[in-house]
Amino acid sequence: MNRQQQGFTLIELMIVVAIIGILAAISIPIYQSNTLKTQINRVIGELGSYKSAFEIQVTNGRPVTNTELGYVPSDLTTGDVAANIGVANPDGSGHIEVTMGGNSDPTLDGLVIRFQRSVNGNWRCEIDRSAVSEWKDAYRPQGCAVL
Repeated sequence: MNRQQQGFTLIELMIVVAIIGILAAISIPIYQSNTLKTQINRVIGELGSYKSAFEIQVTNGRPVTNTELGYVPSDLTTGDVAANIGVANPDGSGHIEVTMGGNSDPTLDGLVIRFQRSVNGNWRCEIDRSAVSEWKDAYRPQGCAVL
């Protein structure tokens, strides 16, 4: 009597499941790290869009309020239109900043993203991670200083 193979053996199926498990164990942390970095970069991009309006206000000696900046709160931050994101000092320096929260990953709650303006008009991106307990250097966007 001739016996033909009808399917996979249990050992073959277990090996495939083990390989899938190893791939998942490697790829899930990478995916999560990329998701967090993407959220940070999105907030930096949104905040950076207010630098031009800030410059106009400071140059013309006008107040730097959310209304003047055209600020629209992001769903990734704790910001609202009532709390101003910008501060202009009499010497022309100042900053705009937001705090992550809202719909962002809970790991990033409390992360402060700031654009600091010097007296001569140069901007510097700063990230204050003091409120984030699980911060990893892999989250740091290029060109931003981590405090």
